[in-house]
Amino acid sequence: MHKEELIQLHTLMAQMKKFFEGSDNSASFDIYENLGISPVHVHRSKAEHKHAIFVLGSEIANVISEDEYSGMGRTSMRMHELAAKSVNDGGHLG
Repeated sequence: MHKEELIQLHTLMAQMKKFFEGSDNSASFDIYENLGISPVHVHRSKAEHKHAIFVLGSEIANVISEDEYSGMGRTSMRMHELAAKSVNDGGHLG
């Protein structure tokens, strides 16, 4: 994906985050928020946006999953793995 496409996806996912925060008081996005990157940070690198998407995807899937064995639970775990891999694969963040 091109950086602009990643930013568009990041924007959509940030809107989903906002929806879940408004409708579910137990929704937690602490890991994503601690990254300090949002879709409006267009100056940040493609790798940083990609990592943020994986982290946010993991947290969104976790919010809507019933347990770690449900489809969304497994998706959350896979997104978490991809976030870690994006850092380890030379995705210099910071």
